[in-house]
Amino acid sequence: MHSRFSVKITTNALNRVVVYNIYMFYEVIPGKIFNKNAGFLTYSAEEPVKIGQIVEIPLGRSKTFGIIYKKVAQPDFPTKPISKILYSNPLPTHLLKLIVWMSEYYLTPMPTIVSLILPNGVTKSRRASKAKNPEKTEQAQKLPIIPLNNAQKMALEALKTAPEATKLLHGVTGSGKTNIYLEMAKNALKEHKSTILLVPEIALTSQLVRVFEDTFSTKITLIHSRQTEAERHKIWEGILNADDPQIVVGPRSALFAPLKDLGLIIIDECHESTYFQENTPKYSTLRLASFIAKTLRIDCVEGSATPLAQDYYLAKSRGSLVTIKEKAIKTAKPPKIEIIDFKNRDNFLKNRYFSNNLLKAIEENLKNHRQTLIFHNRRGSAPLSICESCGEEFLCPNCFLPLTLHSDTYELICHTCGHHEKVPHSCPKCGSPNILHKGFGTKLLESELKRLFKTAKIARFDADNKKNDSLDALYDEVRNGDIDIIIGTQTVAKGLDLKNLATVGIVQADSGLSLPDYSSEERIFELITQVIGRVGRGHIEDTNVFIQTFRPDSEVIKAAIKNDYESFVDHILYSRKKSHFPPFSFLAKIEITYKTEALSIKKIREARSTLSKIDGLYLSAPAPAFHEHDKNGYTWQLVIRAKSRAKLIESLKTIDPAFRVTLDPPSLL
Repeated sequence: MHSRFSVKITTNALNRVVVYNIYMFYEVIPGKIFNKNAGFLTYSAEEPVKIGQIVEIPLGRSKTFGIIYKKVAQPDFPTKPISKILYSNPLPTHLLKLIVWMSEYYLTPMPTIVSLILPNGVTKSRRASKAKNPEKTEQAQKLPIIPLNNAQKMALEALKTAPEATKLLHGVTGSGKTNIYLEMAKNALKEHKSTILLVPEIALTSQLVRVFEDTFSTKITLIHSRQTEAERHKIWEGILNADDPQIVVGPRSALFAPLKDLGLIIIDECHESTYFQENTPKYSTLRLASFIAKTLRIDCVEGSATPLAQDYYLAKSRGSLVTIKEKAIKTAKPPKIEIIDFKNRDNFLKNRYFSNNLLKAIEENLKNHRQTLIFHNRRGSAPLSICESCGEEFLCPNCFLPLTLHSDTYELICHTCGHHEKVPHSCPKCGSPNILHKGFGTKLLESELKRLFKTAKIARFDADNKKNDSLDALYDEVRNGDIDIIIGTQTVAKGLDLKNLATVGIVQADSGLSLPDYSSEERIFELITQVIGRVGRGHIEDTNVFIQTFRPDSEVIKAAIKNDYESFVDHILYSRKKSHFPPFSFLAKIEITYKTEALSIKKIREARSTLSKIDGLYLSAPAPAFHEHDKNGYTWQLVIRAKSRAKLIESLKTIDPAFRVTLDPPSLL
C-alpha cells in the first residue's frame, strides 16, 4: 500500500507549478477488538477531522466505528484512510481520557470500553432528533428558589470549600439532601454548566426524579433501562448536539452522556451495589465519576445516609466529608421500634411469617386509612440451614461460615474450604427437629397478606415487576395512599417519602447476615437503616417499625436501630484492617470455569502457585465460587489483596487470560 503522503508536479510553458496532496494522520480508538493487545490504530485523512469525532474505519476486511483520539506525525508504515465521519460534533475530551484511563485501571481493552460509552446502534441512521431548547435564556433567568434550612446551608458551604473534587455528603434519612442537590444543579445552570444526576435505578428513586423534573422541567433529560435502543440513541444524539446546559438523570450509564460543558456530578444513594457493573467491562461508577471530576476540576458529590465504609474512610481522611445529623423537619418524631424474636413462636400465633403485633398494626392502619410497608431482603434469602427453635446456624467447623444444603447429595457443604457433612435430623444444640433449610420470597408474603386481608389493596415491587406494575408506573397510587400494603425488596427500601405511611415491617432482618462475604454486615446495616428511615419523617405523629429476626442480639441490628453509623463504621473498619480488606488493601477476584471440577481446581491451583511467587500479595485458598455449578460447569475462585494497586495490576498480568478478573469487587459472592 502506498504512503498517504504524495507530491504531484505539473509544468507548462509559462511557469512551473507544484501541487501537494497532504494527508493528515490520526490515532483512532476502534470500537472492535482486532488483536490481543488492542489499542490505538493510525489512519489517514485528506481533510482535517476533530479530536473526539466518531468515524467509520476499515479494519481488516470489514468496517467498524472508532473515535479520533489525537493527531500524529506520519508513521513509518502504510496506513488506511478514514472511511467517513459519522457525527459532526465530537465527544467531549473527558470521555476520551476516561477510555484510556479505564483501560489501564481495569485491565480492559479500549474497544470494549468504547462499546460501553457509545450507545448501541451508533452507526445506524435514524430520524433526526432535536436537542431540547425551548426558551432556554428566559428559563435561566427565572430559576426557582430552593428552600434551605441552616444545616443544609452549612453543608452546601462545606461542599464548596472541601479540598477534593469528590466530596461525600453523609446525611441522615430525611435530612434534605435533595434540596442540596437542587441548589447545586441550579448554580451549575447559572454558570452555563450541565449536571449529571446518577441514581441507582429510576424505579428506586421515582420521587427524586419527579422533584428534579418539577423544578427544572425542560432542562431534564432522562435515561433509563426501559427505553428502546432507538430511543436511547436519539437521546444520546440530542445531548451530543445540544448547545445549552442540561441536567441528565439516569443510572450508571448516564455518566457517559456526551455533555459539552459538564460542571457537576451528583451520585445519589452512592452506597448502592448497582453502581458497580458486574458484566464486562466491570467497573465502579464512583471511581469513574471521581476521575472525570478530577480531570475537569469540577465537583462530584456522593450522597448517602449509609455510605460504604471505604468511601467514608477516604473522604474523612482527605477532609472532604460533609455531615448532616438533623432531619429537615425538626418536629419529626422518631418511630417506635420493636424487635421481635423469630425463635419465640408465641410471637407468631396467627401466622408463621408475620408476628402478632405486626398484624395488629396492619389492621389498625387499614381502619385509619394508613399505609404499611413490608420489606424483605430477598437477595439474602439464599439457602442456609438454621434451627427454627433456637436460632442455631449450621456453620463450617473450619471457616465458621454458613453451610449450604446440596439437595442432590443431601449434604451441607462449605463453599469456602469444601468441608461437607450429612444433614442432621435434629439440632445438635437444642435437639429440635425444626430445621429450616431455605428462606422465603416476596411472592409468598404477598399471597399470605392477600389471604389475611382480603379487602386491602396490596402491591408487590421487586425485580420481577413488569413495566405496567412497576413502582414507577404505580408511583402516584403509592404516594396518594391508594395502595394499603406495599411489599418489596430494595425497590421500596429507599427514596420513598410517603405521607400516609405509618408502619414498616422488616420480615427477616438477619437474612443474609451470615453470607460468606466481607461486606455482608455492611449491606444489612444499610438496608435496615434505610427501611427504618421511611417513617418518622414528620408526616404522621406516631409511626412504628417491627423488626423480626432470629438474632435479636446482633450488633449490626442494634446499631441500625440506634442509627449509630459512626460506631458501626468504626467496627467495620477495625475488622477490615485486621483482615486486609478495602480500604486498607486493593482487592481482586479471579474465577475460572470448566466442565469438570477437577480441571477448574487444577487451573486455580496453578494460578495461586504463580501468584505466590510475587511479594506483597495476600492470597486466599482456592475455593469454589458461591454459585459453584451451573450449565457452563464448575467455577472456582481466588481472592487477591495487595497494599499497592500497581502491584495488584502487574500480578494479574501473569495469570492465564482465561481467568475472569474482577477488580475492586464490592462483594465476593
